[in-house]
Amino acid sequence: MARQHRPADRALHFDTLSIKYGEGATPGEPEPGDVVSPIHLATTFAVDEVIEDRDWTEYEPEHNEFVYSRLANPTRHALEKRLAALHDADYGFAFAAGLSAISATIMSTVEPGDHVVAFEQVYSGTDMMLRELFDARLDVDVTFVDAADTDAVADAVGPETALVWMESPTNPRMKLCDIAAIADIAHDHGATLGVDNTFMSPYFQQPLELGADVAVDATTKFLNGHTDSTGGAVVTDDDDIADELWRLQVVGYGCGLPPFDCYLVLRGLKTFPLRMREHEANATAIAEYLDDHEGVSRVFYPGLESHPQHDLAESQTSGHGGVLSVELDATYDEAIAFIEALDVIELAVSLGGVETLAEHPASMTHNTIPRAERERMGISDSLLRLSIGIEHVDDLIADLESGFAAIE
Repeated sequence: MARQHRPADRALHFDTLSIKYGEGATPGEPEPGDVVSPIHLATTFAVDEVIEDRDWTEYEPEHNEFVYSRLANPTRHALEKRLAALHDADYGFAFAAGLSAISATIMSTVEPGDHVVAFEQVYSGTDMMLRELFDARLDVDVTFVDAADTDAVADAVGPETALVWMESPTNPRMKLCDIAAIADIAHDHGATLGVDNTFMSPYFQQPLELGADVAVDATTKFLNGHTDSTGGAVVTDDDDIADELWRLQVVGYGCGLPPFDCYLVLRGLKTFPLRMREHEANATAIAEYLDDHEGVSRVFYPGLESHPQHDLAESQTSGHGGVLSVELDATYDEAIAFIEALDVIELAVSLGGVETLAEHPASMTHNTIPRAERERMGISDSLLRLSIGIEHVDDLIADLESGFAAIE
């Protein structure tokens, strides 16, 4: 049985939950008065008594729940409670990486012979896992569709579909899907809808509220926010999925998030709402600056009215996040020169930290994809993805000006 984490006090606001929820005394121990959860590094815990016929891999709330740190750890427990609270979910799970969270979610919802429908521009690690593991080795049929077109999803889902896997927005073109409409399609066919919510985070988008059965976030990104911890989160209200995730986390994979990383994410979450507001404010200002620049062909940011799915973004999110992509009016060599002229903005993969990062998909995250396929996906040689941090926006714009000066 998985642990339920939904807050008893539903009156608390998101900002308060981000700071306080889940931290407190360890059950069965005196209250030390810690304002923040300590890092519990113990691998094993003393138990009070011998309990006959107990399955130690199951959570039994009537007994001391901490037995072995892979099965349950107080620091991880605190984080999982907070993750569930921020998603308004019954259950939360912290995994060692975003990809392990995704793989556990898929493993908990499909079996050999099933069919999966996925957004064609999902995270590259998810794409590879679906193609090379589930489709090629585990007898799970996978269909990729342009889920920005809801009708394409409806056409792909059938009687054998067990899982519909979405991201909104996608990387790097920032394409959205209508989560609520796709939830209806999935549920009409008895399928589970999973949503990778990493780009928006629970601050700006609540997939479960929109109808998703399970949502995943890479805690590596905005939830932690400090580029010093790798991890993943899964939340759900579904009892059966939660039980499968629990057993995969502690028995099947053994990939729960380590205590020190749990502590880092708990620390990062204390400033999470403040950071997200600043990420969005800076991203909006930079998107508008780039949208008006003569050296730019196109900006991909849902907060711009020029984004083809701006209205959908307005209807299913409370904000537009801190990630955007820009297509320079430039050649491949000029795009590289632009990046190399940047100083404040650093060239790196990943996103969601307090620092602004630039990434060149054609030579980095998507360089293994043949050029023709990249171009079909809209990933040109001059496309850059920017994860906008919380530095002063004037410094970021001045740095971008240096990039444009380098290719004039």
